[in-house]
Amino acid sequence: MSVSAQLGTSAYTNSFKKISGPVVERDGLIQVPEQDVSKIKYIEYLPTWTKEEKYIPLKFFKHVDPGSRADPEFGLLFPKSGSSIRKPITPKFGTTVENVQLSQLDAKGKDELALLVAQRGVVVFKNQDLAEKGPRFAVEYGKHFGPLHIHPTSGAPPNAPELHTVYRTPKVENLFEHSVNLLGWHSDVTYEMQPAGTTFFSVIQGPEAGGDTLFANTAEAYERLSPAWQEFLGGLSAVHSAIQQASASKNEIGIVKRDAVENIHPIIRTHPVTGKKSIFVNSGFTRSIVGLKSEESATILNFLFDLIGNSHDLQLRVKWEPNTVVIWDNRVTNHTAIFDWDSSEPRLAFRITPQAERPVNNLVDLNKEDTNKVYKGQL
Repeated sequence: MSVSAQLGTSAYTNSFKKISGPVVERDGLIQVPEQDVSKIKYIEYLPTWTKEEKYIPLKFFKHVDPGSRADPEFGLLFPKSGSSIRKPITPKFGTTVENVQLSQLDAKGKDELALLVAQRGVVVFKNQDLAEKGPRFAVEYGKHFGPLHIHPTSGAPPNAPELHTVYRTPKVENLFEHSVNLLGWHSDVTYEMQPAGTTFFSVIQGPEAGGDTLFANTAEAYERLSPAWQEFLGGLSAVHSAIQQASASKNEIGIVKRDAVENIHPIIRTHPVTGKKSIFVNSGFTRSIVGLKSEESATILNFLFDLIGNSHDLQLRVKWEPNTVVIWDNRVTNHTAIFDWDSSEPRLAFRITPQAERPVNNLVDLNKEDTNKVYKGQL
């Protein structure tokens, strides 16, 4: 998760607030110090970096969302004769599911899963064995939902670069030395031409309490706007940038695995499966509105950031219990990690990040080809 602490001499949230987390170079890899490894149960998920690891710019692809193929009755996920249970977290947003083992779903079951996540925004599955199956299983599982994104700066398990590993060292001190909070609302990798869609996240080791994740419903946020504002914003687009994230990684551990990009996306996007519109901006990566002066752009973006981040009546909070897997749709949500524990417990998690379609305001433009806009400046 981009908002999470990434290792370096320091690590950063999406707002790039400093959080300590040393790494060392050992056996040709930049990795977690040995004294920290001993505290980790699933060491195969620990992040590593190599200075030689480089990737070419991402290319456009046509995306067909698996949810578009799904049985709307959810006959496989929730058969009438089965024991599976689903409970809403809030009336409009989020669902908790019990007695469904994700690793056992076949292709049609995964299609239903994509539809459920598109409809509910966030779905929490308890008592899962996904972590026990290992990094390569997670990679192959995620490919059903789209090409997997390889993060341009974060660490990944050896031989599984498609996983985004989130690790916070147990030696973090004085988190709030430079800021009164570390909230960093964002949608994952929106700087890409085709950002994330159906996204999986599992905390496989963490504190007994703390480290929760907040989610905001950006489709509901759109519905809160007046018709005049909906129409106004529907004609605007914004620049999403990876430059700040790449610069932070370059300065801290000297690694950027793929050139930083900036892409332009509509401020209001339409979901290809549900047809719902949502506000598609976030304080982590959205930098400016195309065609507006800086003061005009900042006024509108700050209003939207405040609407998403401060409207508690369109949000939910996930507590990370052991073996919980949370799946969300990055097209209709923002989220932020919560750094509220100061004990010596490490936090280790991994994210599976399938890419989806290029964001569009009108579905008539769905899957029209575009090119990735590579930043040409000097990092």
